Amino acid sequence: MEINIKSIHRLFLAAILSVLAFNNIAFAQSEEHTSQAQEAVEHLAHEKFDAGKLITEHISDSHGWHLWGEGHEAVSIPLPVILYTDKGLEFFSSSAFHHGFETVHGHYNYRIVENKVVAVKDANEIDKEASAKIYDFSITKNVASLWVSIFILLVVFLSIAGAYKKNPSGTPKGIQSFVEPIIMFIRDDVAKPAIGHKYEKFMPFLLTIFFFILLNNLLGLIPIAPGGANLTGNIGITAVLAAFTFIYVTISGNSHYWQHIFIMPGVPKPVLLILTPIEVLGVFLRPFVLMIRLFANITAGHIIALSFFSLIFIFGEMSATAGHGVGVFSVLFTVFMGLLELLVAFIQAYVFTLLSAMYLGSAVEEPHHH
Repeated sequence: MEINIKSIHRLFLAAILSVLAFNNIAFAQSEEHTSQAQEAVEHLAHEKFDAGKLITEHISDSHGWHLWGEGHEAVSIPLPVILYTDKGLEFFSSSAFHHGFETVHGHYNYRIVENKVVAVKDANEIDKEASAKIYDFSITKNVASLWVSIFILLVVFLSIAGAYKKNPSGTPKGIQSFVEPIIMFIRDDVAKPAIGHKYEKFMPFLLTIFFFILLNNLLGLIPIAPGGANLTGNIGITAVLAAFTFIYVTISGNSHYWQHIFIMPGVPKPVLLILTPIEVLGVFLRPFVLMIRLFANITAGHIIALSFFSLIFIFGEMSATAGHGVGVFSVLFTVFMGLLELLVAFIQAYVFTLLSAMYLGSAVEEPHHH
């Protein structure tokens, strides 16, 4: 079989829009963010174990790629911090924050609080006015993971495409033998049944979103770099992927599709006053459902695993015996959840691709004449 190289081009476009969406959604400045950060600064001292805080920090984005350790002993890969303020552009490494324990001096005094860069006064008090003027365009862990996944996909599919060009009718070898059955599955069990005879036009798009979601789901299960990022559990990334489907369906929709949206044939005009708004609303609800479904399922898996890990520390504060007892149960259940998430990684990539194919199929369906 032949790999359509257009999927690579669409992958580049997906990457660019994903980065833009992530930086604008995940790091938007608001009064709520600065007030939350203010509370965090006031509680920098050691306190009782907070499971909610632990889970939130691990599923949210960060300015460093954590490897191991906690506090001052933590080891992480620093990432570039890029800030635009009313006083100009600033660029420095996240290692300058020393895992959030130090203040960086520049146009303003910066500090990382709850994985966000905020401006602080001399006494580590949040400067709300200055923080509102900071726009964060940093290469965060999720953005870095995004580019790592793109690099992997490019290497894999360009090498496969080259192998097919050299020997089109040869027996698949190596990575080809693993990827080809998946491509055939998407073609024969997703694209053809959902779209029909026009399926070839949409294969590059469907293959791109499937492998992009699958790879990032799997990378999110790896606890250390280049994994460990909750990319497909980020609402900005899932919003961009859903937007791609929405745009593609809107552009591909034929006259028959739009007629059924606005003026459904055979329906009395008084009924259209009720039915048409519902159909129009459904056009926008479809990508919204895609966005929420992927985001919720991937994030829920991480939260469940972290919740059972947190039980070890919660019961450990009560007594060492209780901590050890719960620890055995928590570790066993977490291993089970890890295996289950491997299945979920494939299922969510499949479901997103299948629903996108169904929406595209409805947009290009030809009218049936009896």
